Amino acid sequence: MIRQSTMLEQNEGSYMNQQYQPLVSAIEAIGNTPLVRLSRLTKGLDGQILAKLDYLNPGLSKKDRIARQIIQDAESEGRLKPGQTVVELTSGNTGTGLAIVCGIKGYPFVAVMSKGNSMERARMMSALGAEVVLVDQLPNAQPGQVSGGDLEQVEIEAQRIVAERNAFRADQFRLSGNFRAHYLHTGPEFIRQSGGNIDAFCDFVGTGGSFAGCAAAFKAQNPSIRCFVVEPAGAAVLANEPVTYPNHRIQGGGYCMPHLPLVQPDHIDGYLKVTDSQAVELARRLAREEGIFAGFSSGANVAAALHLLQTSFKGKTVAVILCDSGLKYLSTDLWG
Repeated sequence: MIRQSTMLEQNEGSYMNQQYQPLVSAIEAIGNTPLVRLSRLTKGLDGQILAKLDYLNPGLSKKDRIARQIIQDAESEGRLKPGQTVVELTSGNTGTGLAIVCGIKGYPFVAVMSKGNSMERARMMSALGAEVVLVDQLPNAQPGQVSGGDLEQVEIEAQRIVAERNAFRADQFRLSGNFRAHYLHTGPEFIRQSGGNIDAFCDFVGTGGSFAGCAAAFKAQNPSIRCFVVEPAGAAVLANEPVTYPNHRIQGGGYCMPHLPLVQPDHIDGYLKVTDSQAVELARRLAREEGIFAGFSSGANVAAALHLLQTSFKGKTVAVILCDSGLKYLSTDLWG
């Protein structure tokens, strides 16, 4: 008697014939995140937004990419010794990425963070094996509103710990690994996944690494791609505007720092400002309408992209990064 194989058995056979290999570690799972068309948010508009889901990295943010690159660069250049302590200031995302990479590679890691950042981030870093040092905000500052002044206090503490422990400083504001992570990987991924169909890119700036790296990759592939810096309304120092609202709610950027070493001014084609309420509204709409659970800066990026589609980029394609997960903001009023 001849028995025909079932569809399940046929599928299992095809799976077995494919050469899948498990990854060596979670480090290899960083990057190559999906690119999704936000077709519900853009319904009725002429044009499209392509969003890179970087909150799907192992540490739930785009900063996993720079953590991997900074540590790999330091190892290859001999600046990081086996077992040496790594220290960095963080709003929580770079620290999470570094906790993952350092934990796997065997480096003790100290994350220095303002108490103004959401506590989910501190708990996640601690769970991943980091030593977390929380720094008081300036007098009268509000939790969830980290200013440039607050960041200066975190920087002072980070420098003290580096000197005390003879540590390697994974300086995300200055080290080229931040730029290289996005120039070598994120930007080319955008180009490959979109088939090169990108007219504009807008990015909320913290250290400037993702903007700088992606903009450089885009300009190298097609100089006509326009790249826009996104800043909080009232704290748009890169756009050369006076600071009237330093304690904005968009965590992870807008620190009122007029000079970011990684950003090349000739790659900036314009500046876009987003209010707290716009960032919150779009983060909530991403969740409800697109099934994408992301944070404040992701909402800011999408708000800026919608503005472009409604004005000077009608009928065009705008690319954005969705930077981190909404899980990192459950203690804030973003989801209240």
